[in-house]
Amino acid sequence: MTKTPKWNASDIPDQSGRTAVVTGANSGLGIATVTALARAGAHVVLAVRDVGRGEAAARSVGSVRGGLEVRRLDLADLASVREFAASWQGDLDLLVNNAGVMNVPQSRTKDGFETQFGTNHLGHFALTTLLLPHVTDRVVTVSSGAHRLPGNRIHFDNLDLTGEYTPVRAYAQSKLANLLFTLELQRRLTAAGSSVRALAAHPGYAATNLQGRDSSAVRRALMLVTNPLIAQDSAAGALPTLYAATQDLPGAAYLGPDGLGEMRGAPTLVGRTPAASDPVAAERLWAASERLTGVTFPLALNV
Repeated sequence: MTKTPKWNASDIPDQSGRTAVVTGANSGLGIATVTALARAGAHVVLAVRDVGRGEAAARSVGSVRGGLEVRRLDLADLASVREFAASWQGDLDLLVNNAGVMNVPQSRTKDGFETQFGTNHLGHFALTTLLLPHVTDRVVTVSSGAHRLPGNRIHFDNLDLTGEYTPVRAYAQSKLANLLFTLELQRRLTAAGSSVRALAAHPGYAATNLQGRDSSAVRRALMLVTNPLIAQDSAAGALPTLYAATQDLPGAAYLGPDGLGEMRGAPTLVGRTPAASDPVAAERLWAASERLTGVTFPLALNV
């Protein structure tokens, strides 16, 4: 019996005429996502903190059917987020919230938020909400299997984890926030009568440059040993994001690899923890995010 090939980047439908923004697009999962979309015909904007590195990444892609453009965006600075969104003109078919920091030492964004929560969640929250009037198709936010960390929750009374901070705890909270954000965004889009969809994806265990910035020397050493044995490369790790970005899927869907422990494999629909499925927590997080960023949902709700 002939084995049916599993979905890969060559299966992406024609993206000609579509415009996408990919945050954190100068390396790893980001540039893999950019490459696949542009080769399928999309015009892709690399939204990056360092324009020089972004331009070098764009050159590395080589020949594409679509177009590539580099624009500056620092998700750890709400002024930069506002500037990026204010400069946007015309339709935006696809927004991929890919950028992130992982397991970094305790620090603050320019606006005073804990860095992982501020960058991974609040920066993308503000960007999405500000760009939403332009979005015509979908928003895909990259989460992580780290949202499953035992006991993980949103520390509503201490979002910056003051006195409770560990790099892993902060990262897990930010990735849980990504899923709750997607859940509440889809609820609001539906209530507003919008056809735009919010989806989420995770790459499984993918070898990316984020790992080299881990605050723990022990974890970095362990990843050097395990990556060749277990990890997917960036191109494979980007497949769940690309699947979420280009396939006909229900709103609030969550995509990940289909292999053991969702660590590697072809993209498929995956589950999430009860904490990541809690509509009350999702609505509460949205309200807190609006208060902290000063950015509010731009569409009228039919409720």
